Order: sequence, then structure tokens, then C-alpha cells
Amino acid sequence: MPQPDHSPNDYTPFCGPLYIMTKPAGSLCNLACKYCYYTEKAKLYPDQPRAVMSDALLEKFVKEYIEMQTSPHVLFTWHGGEPLMRPLAFYRKALALQKKYAGGRIIDNAIQTNGTLITEEWAIFLKENNFLVGISIDGPQEFHDAYRRSRTGRPSWLQVMQGIRLLNRHGVEWNAMAVVNRMIGDHPLRFYHFFKEIGCRYIQFTPVVERLYRHPDGRLLASPIEGSVIEPTDFSVTPEQWGEFLCTLFDEWVRKDVGEYFIQIFDSTLAGWMGVPPSVCSLAETCGHAAAMEFNGDLYSCDHYVFPEFKLGNIRNKSLVSMMYSPEQLRFGTAKRDLLTRQCKECKFLFVCHGECPRNRFVNSEDGEAGHNYLCQGYYRFFNYAVPYMDFMKKCLLENRPASEVMNWITNGMPEYQANKKTKL
Repeated sequence: MPQPDHSPNDYTPFCGPLYIMTKPAGSLCNLACKYCYYTEKAKLYPDQPRAVMSDALLEKFVKEYIEMQTSPHVLFTWHGGEPLMRPLAFYRKALALQKKYAGGRIIDNAIQTNGTLITEEWAIFLKENNFLVGISIDGPQEFHDAYRRSRTGRPSWLQVMQGIRLLNRHGVEWNAMAVVNRMIGDHPLRFYHFFKEIGCRYIQFTPVVERLYRHPDGRLLASPIEGSVIEPTDFSVTPEQWGEFLCTLFDEWVRKDVGEYFIQIFDSTLAGWMGVPPSVCSLAETCGHAAAMEFNGDLYSCDHYVFPEFKLGNIRNKSLVSMMYSPEQLRFGTAKRDLLTRQCKECKFLFVCHGECPRNRFVNSEDGEAGHNYLCQGYYRFFNYAVPYMDFMKKCLLENRPASEVMNWITNGMPEYQANKKTKL
């Protein structure tokens, strides 16, 4: 077996936290969601059909992952595919290894699941070990089941809701990750109200944007560097839909729900207004601090960049920290900032958008420059609409007042904003 190339110098402290989405079952999943970007990654490993992380690799990963962190808090993120395809015994082993190598650090765990495999036993385990659970659910049944079905074509919404009930019964902390596809993009309030009705207070809305490109190995989704493919799939949300979706949803949230419901895109926008790093990497100035590791130890630059050209190496013969701080990964991270189009660089909302995710930069800018973000029109509309509200919430926070005061300000007619408008006229 090849020996790792790390030395004690690899563990020199760095300034920021590093995250790795770990795929203990690779791309293996019990569902076959139409828009899934990860299921086809199995084609990258035709000679390894049993996508199972070994105990030896798990121990090596846990040890190195803890050692490379500079913070006293360490977060493990278990992802897929479907991570619950691995048995409870696997995660009990992982927790024992975390305890073995913690070295005084506080260890937390998060797991992203489609929710269909949650049982009483799973719910008890997740509660007892303080897992934060992300549930992939696309709103009401007709929206969810349109795309999120089993491999035999059976709908999955009822199973997901049963999983959520089990989590609630045992007091497990969970939040929702919901995609916005072309169908859902036309129904923002119905979509949002569903999450409120089921008591979900923490929600991540993610726009679906995928392009088709047939690779020799059978994969059908385009790599981010295959920029000549500019036609999105029929399930991808359009820029116009995305802008309308965000503005409509924000209009209700900012009037009724600030401080009660936490929507990641709105929280991250406010963070940008405040000049602090957002919680979502797509709106950060640079990226590269969050990679993805496959079941066999292959490390990729990002969960959305699991393509051969973005493979950094394998943990069996390279240390995690050496790969995360390799020239390739550093270039990957700074390219988000360095390869912006002129239209982006001159945009008044650059400070909050930063060109969004590079994987969506496959159209031309207004002056014909390649590498512009497909969703630009939608984001620009939203940011422009949100200006007075974000300005007011920023003012509140700078004065140590809650951002939720924006709701009363709106009810009272937004006096400062209206006065400024009259002055400008």
C-alpha cells in the first residue's frame, strides 16, 4: 500500500476551518430523483460497484480530519448519495473514533438524508448523539413526488413525512433542504407555506441548474468547465423564475417571519450587507474550504465538482491537509473571485453576490464575455428589491437591535425610506 506523503509540517495551523462532505456510501441511494447531480457519480467507479467505506479508511479519515482543524469545534458532515444506506454500526464506529482522536476538541455531526430510511432506532440514535439532520424535501406532495421517486418509480413524500414525524417525536434537531426547480419556481408562497405548516423553521432553498453533456463513461451532466453547453435541462429553474421566487418569498418573510423562520439565502444576503462571511458558499468571495470525499478516499474540490478534472488525490497516499492547501485547490478557491466577468466586477451588488456559484457561470455577459452566471438576472432583481429592507435590518443590527424590527417599520409605512425617496424626487 502506498504510504502517505505527509509530515508534521502538514499540520501547521491555518487561519480558517475546513470542511469535507464525506460519502460513506458513495453515490448509492434508494431514490432516483430526476434532477439529482450525484447518482451518476457511480459511473466514475465502474470497478468498485460496492460503494462502501472501509473501517480502516474511516479511521484514517476521522483522525486526519480532526488533526487538520485549527478550531476547538469540529464538524463532521455525512452526505451522499444516501448516507443512511450505511448501517447504524458504521456511525457508532465513527463516533467511537471521533472520541478516540478528539484530543479535547468538541465534535459535532451533521447528516443530510432523504428521510425515507429513518426508523425509530435511527431517530433515537440521532437524538442521543446530537446529530443535526438535514432533510431533503421539496414541499407539498405533488411537487416532491414529481421528481423524487424510488428506483421503481414509487413516490417518496409519505415516507419522508414519516421520517420527519419520527425525528419530531424524539426531539431531533432538523432543517430542510429544498430545491427550486422549474415546476416549483412558479409557486413560491405555496412552497414556503408548506414548511411553515410542518413547523420547519430553518430552510435552505437551492436553485436547480443542470446541463446535459454525454460523457464517454455514460455520465449525462455537464462539468462546470464544459462551458460550451449552455442549454439547461427542462427541470432547471429559469433566471426569471428565480428572481420572482425570491422576491415573492422575501416579501412575505420580511413582513411576517423575520426572527421566526430562518431562510439561508436571506440570512446570507443580510450577512453580505453587514460585511461578514455568508453561511452559504455560493455568495462568498472565494471558496475551496469545503471539499467532498468519496467512499474510497478520493477527494474532490467541491461536492458539485466531483468530476475527474477536479480530483485532488486520495487520502491513502496524500494527507487531507496537503490536498486542501494544494496549489490546485487554492487556485480553485480564488478563481471564484478572479474569473468574474466585467459585468460582475462593475455590478453594484458584487459585495453580496460575488458572482454566485462558478458552476452556474456558463452564459455570456451583456457585452458578450463568456463565463457569466446563468442566474444573474434573478439574483439582481432580488437584491435590488431587498435594498431598503436590508439597509434597515443592517441599521438595526449595528445599533444592537433585532433585525425583526423591520416588520414594524414596514407596518408603519417605512418612514425613513419614503422620506428619502421624496427627497431624491
